[in-house]
Amino acid sequence: MTTALWFSGQGAQSVGMAKSLYEADGDVRELFSRADETLGMPLSKLCFEGPMEELTKTSVCQPALFLHGICVATILKKRGMLGELKAALGLSLGELTAHALAGTYSFEDGLKIVAERGRLMQEACDASKGAMSCFIGASIDAVKPYCEEFDVDMANLNCPGQVVISGEAEKIEAATAAAKERKAFKLVVPLKVAGAYHSRLMEPARAKFEKFLAGIEFKKPNIAVFTNVTGEQISDPAEIKKALVKQVVSPVKWELCVKNAAKLGIDQYYECGPGGVLAGIAKRIDKELNVKSIAEFGDFE
Repeated sequence: MTTALWFSGQGAQSVGMAKSLYEADGDVRELFSRADETLGMPLSKLCFEGPMEELTKTSVCQPALFLHGICVATILKKRGMLGELKAALGLSLGELTAHALAGTYSFEDGLKIVAERGRLMQEACDASKGAMSCFIGASIDAVKPYCEEFDVDMANLNCPGQVVISGEAEKIEAATAAAKERKAFKLVVPLKVAGAYHSRLMEPARAKFEKFLAGIEFKKPNIAVFTNVTGEQISDPAEIKKALVKQVVSPVKWELCVKNAAKLGIDQYYECGPGGVLAGIAKRIDKELNVKSIAEFGDFE
């Protein structure tokens, strides 16, 4: 059996996340201990007890989701459920988790990378007033004129009929209102986010993140990993760094990542982490994909 792992993006976090994994597995407890020590903060306590306001902070939820994904993958491997693991891919933050799983960098380096990425993105959010909105029943070509008219960016191309825009709050509000007034799409929904992710407003974070990554060693992944920037497989360490930096201000091409990974002939996909969002999106990309979401210990049964 051939398998691939999917990793969640920001927004999937919830208080109590991974607690059952921690209570049931010694290797997971060790991973949490290493995470607390590496980051110098009580990440385990924040995951298990919250408060949600603290856990939702970009600088906290990114390492929390990274850790949760690695914990699920660790148990999958221990249980012999991975078969022939051929690929790892993730949505936004999840792409960095995929690289840690694939050996591009160590677990500890991965934690430091996502923590700094989260901190810098939080910093960029605090320095600007950004927002995001989801256009449902929309094509890229149909949303593009709104981006041009209201001077905002496309942020997420998750699946057919779903396009997310991102930018200055006033401009996103105006684009959303215009789309509703013109009845151009099935639904237009403002998203509850801290800022304008994957837009030009994240440029300060991108620049600082590039400098930060310069001092960390990257290796060639030992399985296929796909970049959100183009949707293509990427393996050269220098190119991976460039892609992870560019991803901060670029649209997430998740649909393309999934379609290209499927060309490898994957029998079973596991979504590693909370929320089950990726499994839901998968049905809109390709109903034939066999996806199982695993977040807590009971999900392995």
